[in-house]
Formats: sequence, structure tokens, C-alpha cells
Amino acid sequence: MKVLLINPPRYNELIGNNPEIIEEERGHNPPLGLLYLAGYLEKYSDHEVAVLDAQAEELTYEQLEQTLAQKQADVVGIEAMTFTLIDVIKTVQLVKKVSPETKVVLGGPHVHIYPEETINLPGVDFLVLGEGERSFHYLLDHLHKPDRLKEMRGFVFKENGNVINTGISDSIYDLDNLPFPARHLTDITRYSSLLAKRDIVTTMFTSRGCPYRCTFCDRPFSPVIGREFRYRSAKNVVDEMETCTHMGIYEFLIYDDTFSVRKDRVMAMCEEITRRKLKVGWDVRAHVNTVTPDLLKAMKKAGCERIHYGVEAGNDRMLKLIKKNSTVARIKDAFKWTREAGMETLAYFIIGQQTETWKDIQDSMRLAREINPNYVHVTILCPYPATEIYLEGLKTGILKKDVWKEYARNPTPDFQPPFWEEIFTAQELQQMLVEFYKDFYMRPSYIIKNVLQIRSLGEFKRKIKAGLKVIGMSAH
Repeated sequence: MKVLLINPPRYNELIGNNPEIIEEERGHNPPLGLLYLAGYLEKYSDHEVAVLDAQAEELTYEQLEQTLAQKQADVVGIEAMTFTLIDVIKTVQLVKKVSPETKVVLGGPHVHIYPEETINLPGVDFLVLGEGERSFHYLLDHLHKPDRLKEMRGFVFKENGNVINTGISDSIYDLDNLPFPARHLTDITRYSSLLAKRDIVTTMFTSRGCPYRCTFCDRPFSPVIGREFRYRSAKNVVDEMETCTHMGIYEFLIYDDTFSVRKDRVMAMCEEITRRKLKVGWDVRAHVNTVTPDLLKAMKKAGCERIHYGVEAGNDRMLKLIKKNSTVARIKDAFKWTREAGMETLAYFIIGQQTETWKDIQDSMRLAREINPNYVHVTILCPYPATEIYLEGLKTGILKKDVWKEYARNPTPDFQPPFWEEIFTAQELQQMLVEFYKDFYMRPSYIIKNVLQIRSLGEFKRKIKAGLKVIGMSAH
């Protein structure tokens, strides 16, 4: 069976409540979920699998239609995100236009939250719920046997007009037994990052799950990833890194929700990289509570170049309110230790959170300057579906209706993601966001420091372009 996995275009993507620079300068990341599916099928099945990353290849819909006509797949799998839902639907329509008999399967975060709404979208034949490697393989092997599909968790489909939902698939615990993502099925030279030191990067997952319960995140409520932390062995992770170096990839963006939950595993991974003398660079996302000076020094020695920390707010009252499980003192320590270890830092902040005042936002701006990361990434709170803050907003009436469910049922191009307008209006929040960015990035000391640290022409071009856009930022 010919299987085509598609990362759809993002021409109609909802960009949230943030300035366009955040989206425009982020570069393209490999569609890791699809590549995991492809790697699994290549190892454990006889199905012929291909991956089409329409975003990285910057395909127009006309070009996408031509490609679909050339591929003539029996099954098309599409990664569905809420923010790309309109492009997902357009892609489904093209698949059915080119080949009405092709079965369309959707997976990804959106389908887990809104399965009934998604299966009722025109042209959608199946949904895969949960971690999809094993269940998608099972679906392909039993595509025309609905009774067999009912025997396994992880599927949504229609039978005689009725929606059949077999539930979320079981989590995968033996992550070491999953084949590596099939990166060879994409053009690796198309993947880059504004923050990267090298011109070719890739992404990795070394674990699944997050033990924290931040109110703005869907992880605590997620039936897919959830709070249960599962991890790959150090050897397995470094084996993947070494495999990538043979392809010409030497920089890795590790996308674990919280990379450093287990210090012993991270130390073992660092020792393995050092033992093999791999000349690689990597960055991670970490919680400030999970790092120590000795751990950071080991990470630096093994090639870790940057750590992303979710700071989110600038005072202890707000940190407690959003259940961040951190303090300003701990945040300052983590950034100090990371700087002393010789690594870059990126600090995430969110403004417009519940009960947040202008003084609270000023505290965040002040803290950003004090911890002085290499980069800040500031966003306006968007109450996403399946998060504690979204459910609270519906309960208290701050959000007047279930806008995300309505959008899932009937996505329209004019949809605007909601703001949390408890204290400030949307326009006021957008103005504060611009002020935050300029307050941090337009400091002469920051500009001079970063120009002196540029190490390649590609890095220079990316940062100059981004810098000019920061100068021209305005509220919209």
C-alpha cells in the first residue's frame, strides 16, 4: 500500500495574538511526528511510505495538487493542528479531488481534543488518537476491516452514519524500541532556526510527557502526552545524534517539554556524547527547578549551547497563580548558573494572564533585563482549548462562549483566537507586547554584544533581518 504523510501548508494559519515576526522568523522544523510514523512503517511493515512537507518546500496549493496527482497514494495521513485547520481541510479537499478513493487519516493534537467535530469534516475517513506509531500501522493493515479496528484503541471512524470512537491509544513506554524518525524522506537542508549556529538543524524528542501543571498548558489534561514522564536511554538518544551526523546534521533542537526531569539520564547522555567525541551542538527546554551548576557544566561540555526556560511571569504572586512551581529567586539562579557554564539562554514570558496588572507586566520586563538572556520570546496569553485557564474562562464568563469548539466545528478564515480580557483590552495587550520587545532588544548593550557574537554569514543575515523587524514592530 502506498502511504503519503503530509505536513500541510500554513497559508491560512492562525498566528495567535502575537506580532508576525514571531511566526515569520522561526524557520522550518522537521515534521517529527510524521517522520516517526514513517520510520516505524519502514521498519515494521511492507507499506511504501513517503513524506511531503508542504511547509518546508513552500508549495502553493496548485503545486500541492500536482504533487498529489503524481504520488497517487492509497492512504494519505495529515498532521492536524488547530492553528493549521483550514489548511488541513484544503489539503483534504485536494486529496479527494485528485483521487476520491484515497483514504484520508488525520492525527495530531487537534483531533484528540475535538474528535467528533473532526471526523465530521468533509473528506476525513479516519482519525488516529494518541501516540500513533503502532495504531497507525494497525489501521493500515486493517483499513477495510472495521470490526478489527473496533478491537484496538486509538481510532475514530464512521460506520453506517454512526461515529465509532475506540478511545485514546495506549501510551508507548519502550521508547528505545521506536525507530528513529525517517529524516532521509525529507530535504534536510530546508530546516533552520533563527537561533541556530549552523545552517542545517533538526529536532529531537528524547522523552514524552511533563510532570508540571501550568494553567496555560494543555499537558495536564492531555490524553495523549499528559503528565506521565517517559524517556529514552542515553545510549539511544546519542545513537540518533550520531546517525544524524552521518547525514550532515550537527545541530539539534531537543523539543522535550522538560528535558532535565531526570538528572541521572541527562548526565549519562552527556557522558556518552563526550565519550564518542561527537562534535554536535544542541539546545533544550528545561524548568528552572531541574538544573544545577554541575549538571549545566556537564551539558556544556557535551555540546549543549542553549537552554530555553519558561519564565512566564516576573513576580512570585503570578508564578504561584499560574502554577509554574518556581520563584523569582530560582529563576535568577538558573540563568546565572547557565551563563556561568557558558551557554546561551532563551526566556519565555507571557503577558495578559489572569489577574495580571500593568505593574506585574513591568515586573516581567524588569526581570527580563535583570536575568539578561540572549533572547526573550514574549507572547500574549491565548487561552488554548483543553487548558485550565480556558476552562476557567468559560466557567467564570471571561470567555463568553466555547470559541475553539465552534471553530473546530466550522473553521473560518476570519476567526480570531481569544484574548484574556480580564484587565486589559486586546489593543492594550498588543501595545504592551511591542513595548516589552523593544524594551529588551533595543538596548545598545544588547545590540553590541550580539553583533560581536555572530559566527557565520547565515546567522548574521537571520539576525539582522529579525532585528530590523523588531525596530519596525507596532501593535496591530
